[in-house]
Parts: sequence; structure tokens; C-alpha cells
Amino acid sequence: MDMLGIDFSPDKLLVWWDAAVGYSVPRLLPSLAAILLAAFAYFVGDWILRLVHRRFAAKTETDLDDELVRAIRKAFRLTVVAWVVWRSMGLWVVLGTEAPDGTFTPSEDQPRDWVWGIWIAIVFFPLSRFVGHLMRRFETRLMARNSETVLDETALPMINRFVRFIVIAIGILLAMTHLGLQIAPLLAGAGVAGLALSLAAKDTLSNLIAGVLLILDRPFQVGDRIELWNAPRETGTWGDVIEIGLRATKIRNPDNLVVVVPNNEIMRRDIINYTMSGDDIRLRIPFSCAYESEIERAKGLLIEVANEVPGVKLDPAPIVIVRGCGPSEVNLQLRVWILEARMRRRIADEITEKAVVAFAGSGVEMPYPRRELYIRQGGAAGLLPKGE
Repeated sequence: MDMLGIDFSPDKLLVWWDAAVGYSVPRLLPSLAAILLAAFAYFVGDWILRLVHRRFAAKTETDLDDELVRAIRKAFRLTVVAWVVWRSMGLWVVLGTEAPDGTFTPSEDQPRDWVWGIWIAIVFFPLSRFVGHLMRRFETRLMARNSETVLDETALPMINRFVRFIVIAIGILLAMTHLGLQIAPLLAGAGVAGLALSLAAKDTLSNLIAGVLLILDRPFQVGDRIELWNAPRETGTWGDVIEIGLRATKIRNPDNLVVVVPNNEIMRRDIINYTMSGDDIRLRIPFSCAYESEIERAKGLLIEVANEVPGVKLDPAPIVIVRGCGPSEVNLQLRVWILEARMRRRIADEITEKAVVAFAGSGVEMPYPRRELYIRQGGAAGLLPKGE
């Protein structure tokens, strides 16, 4: 029977069967022995490492040794599996050339050599995890000693991820070197690809660079209250920073809306931070009264009202100044220091409400736009300026 150019006759199938049996029988026993030996080493080694973890690592105060034992266990398992795969491939898959006289010459590079290259790349993942855990311990101790350091809860996790990425990248480069791959042409190609990518994604890269600058310069940090520039209409124009990412910063406004602002947009604007200098800030609340009202009486009422509102500091004491005069009013400004910057809107609203009530009860007139018309009697000639 001939199908697709292949002879499937019984004689041909018998020849194939004899060849397969002759090839596999000498390799079955060594392969089985390698699998049994690897299984024995796998379970015994894993049992010893778990025993070490229970007897020693688990009883210490630090968890670094626990994480180290876990990393060693994973690396040991990967090593055993890689060895049995390497041994099996060495028995079953051998590349080479066969001479006309039937002599087989194996090639220098065999598929089993790839196993250790892949093993090098994979074993760096548990190593990366251990390094990340070590970095997190360093973060905790550093932030416990000094919460105002530049390397705070925003920058340190980013450094942690970067270091873990570097560890994995080193493993991949070592694996490529072991596999005989030339790294220099790949790096040159990566440079060209990186240039093309940077031109195509310049906005994204700009946001990434701005994110790094935000973390290093720290015009604000997570938890600070800052002003929003493009807040949705009819919503709060300020918010609390909840996340500083590489590409964008997330801000929650008083209406519980999360505004995602690209970092590049933030770096191009003035940043108004209400909480960076401390909890207490000064409020400037504008008021006005009519010309007919007593200015000193209006000033005294504003100071009395300010002293009654919870959250207003009595030292420095509130003051009122005259800012200027308008068409029908005298412009006043109440300046008060408050204990908590986050309460500035509530305190300003409460002071304004109490001041309106106090003005009304004390006869201080609140100004309103008005015009006075003077009507002169006489003919048109009498209304002309003299001399015309």
C-alpha cells in the first residue's frame, strides 16, 4: 500500500518495527534507572529541606531563612527534573552524521545541552523572588527608621521590581550564552528596535520618565491632598493621591471619583499640595460690607465667628484686613490658621455661614450691586454743558 509516497506494506512496517525495537530496548533500562534515581533524589532531598525548614528556619524570628529554604527547594526540584530530562534526551535524541560505511559520528551540539541552558533561565526566577523578599525587608526597616526618606513606599517597590527584572535578565543572558547564542547582534538589534519603539511611543516614554522624576523629586506622595486642574464639571477640584505609577497618577476627589492624570501632564503644571508642609495651613476668606456699615464692627464680628469654629487655631490669632474698595462695597479678607489642611473646605464654609448670620443680626449690611440715577429738570438746551 502506497499512501502519500510512503510505503506501508507489511514488509516495510516490519522493518520499521524491528528498527524501533532495536533502538529503544537498549535505552529503556538506563532511562528507567535515571527516572527512579531522580525520583528518589527528588523526594529525599525535598524531605531533608522541609526538615531543615521546620527544625531551624521556622524557629527563627526573621523570615529570610524561610524564604531562602523555599528558594533552595525550588532550585533543587528544577535541578532534579533538568537532570533526568538531560539524561533521557542524551539516551534517546542524538544528532550526528552517518558515513556510507555505517559509522555514526555525533555532533558537538546536542539537544540535551539545551536543557541546562533552559534550567539556568528558570532557576533565576526563584532567585529573583528571594531577592525581592530581601528588598522588601530592607524597605520595611528603612521606612520604619525614617518615614520621610525619598525611598518611601512609592519608590522602593519600583526599585524592587527593577532589581528582580535585572536578576531575571541576567539569567536569560547566561542561558543564551550557554546555548551558544551570540548576544552582541541581539543587543544591536534590540538597540535599533528600542529606537524605533521610542519614536513610536514617545508619549508613553515621556510619562514613564515623568513618573520616575515624580518619585525622586516628590512634589507629593501617596496620601497628600493636591489640586486638580481638569476635574469633571460640578465635582470637587481637589483630591487625595492614592497611587503614583510609572505612567499615571491616580487621585480620588471628594465625590469618590478616581481621576487618572498622566505624569507628563502633572510635570508641566504647578502642583498645589495642601498637606506637604504640615497639617496646619492658612485660609484667606473674602468678605465685603457696604460703605454705610461700620468697618471695625464687621472686622470684630469676623474674628469672633472664626474663634468659635472648631479647627481654627487661636495662635496665631485670626486677623481681618481691608483689601480694597469696590463700586458699592468695602472688600475684607479674613485670614485664619487651621489645625488640619484637609478640613479647609468645611471650616471655610462654616465661617462664611456664621458670618452671614452675624452680619444680619448686627446690622452690618451685605453689599449688593446698585446704581443711583440723578434726573435733571429742564429742556434739552439746559442739559448741554455750558459754553456749547
